[in-house]
Amino acid sequence: MALNDLFYQFRNRLLGSARFRRIAQKIPLIHRLANREAVALFRVFSGYVHSQVMLACVRLGLIEMLRDGPLDVPDIATRAGTPVERTRHLLHAAAALEILERRPDGKFGLGRLGASMIDNPSVVAMVEHHAIFYEDLVDPVPLIRGTQTETKMSRLWPYATSAGPEALESADVTNYTAFMAASQAMVAEQVLEAFSFRDCRRLLDIGGGAGAFVIAVATQWKHIHATVADLPAVAEIATQAIAAADLGDRLTAVSADATSDELPGGFDVVSLVRVLHDHDDDKVLDLLRTARSAMADDGVLLVAEPMADARVAGPLIDAYFQLYLLAMGSGRPRTTDELSTLFDEAGFGAPRHHQTSVPLITSVLSAAPK
Repeated sequence: MALNDLFYQFRNRLLGSARFRRIAQKIPLIHRLANREAVALFRVFSGYVHSQVMLACVRLGLIEMLRDGPLDVPDIATRAGTPVERTRHLLHAAAALEILERRPDGKFGLGRLGASMIDNPSVVAMVEHHAIFYEDLVDPVPLIRGTQTETKMSRLWPYATSAGPEALESADVTNYTAFMAASQAMVAEQVLEAFSFRDCRRLLDIGGGAGAFVIAVATQWKHIHATVADLPAVAEIATQAIAAADLGDRLTAVSADATSDELPGGFDVVSLVRVLHDHDDDKVLDLLRTARSAMADDGVLLVAEPMADARVAGPLIDAYFQLYLLAMGSGRPRTTDELSTLFDEAGFGAPRHHQTSVPLITSVLSAAPK
């Protein structure tokens, strides 16, 4: 048996021993370590409760209600339409999580996490979105066994499992496209901070949804002309969003299933933003090969998505997206090395990592054709 295996076996035997835990409680140093493990374990299995506290704050309008300053409990209860004592329970729970904050005079205002949600539709959209995801996790065992034949997430993201995604209609794609557009702002901000489009004249965004990313790029870089390529029903929504942004002179949307259709060519940059992790390896290779054929010989591939080996945030991303994408019906979070292997097979060189300020939101890789 390898030395590492012996260490893990010894560690787990100790931690699994009730006698050891009783002894550890009497030894100061070990007691502190044991207490830290107990807190970490409790944090894991109470995570769902924490998420529901945040959801209640959003749905009752507490974030917006308290943006201008703290209020006392009865006033908050009246505005939220909830009984005073039940409201008090929620307020104390939210304060413990730093969503809210109890002030010295007994009033409640926004805490540091709640304050970061002000004018932040991306986060609010994520909170609401997870109400759907969590319904698929009421009992996660059928999902893992594969006996849960349909999930709410797969209905929300029908392209992931549809045999003919190009046939999806507007009603099929409206909800997920709206969510992606609402949550894309924080992703675009990270990408634009990490990657320069100075030398780019023509950008193709594959799977670009409602066009939120290309609109953000074109707003910052006035010389860029960009194209969104997505399923026909989604491209219609993107065309409307581009017109609403008054960018129709520089942006356009085309209908295509990038896993099988040929796209226009000659682009300086081809981007895949939060796309690859939604798909299994065979589809990822199709997407990368399509991207390769659509770019100029000196073009650049740009990939942005949460990655399983992201600095600091990697374990959180891996734990979260393993089940999220399982519920969706396809895909998995990947490490940089795993993506590098797929890049190589699709005709790209080794990727360059562009550091983002919040890797939990997204990591950014670029690669040139071989």
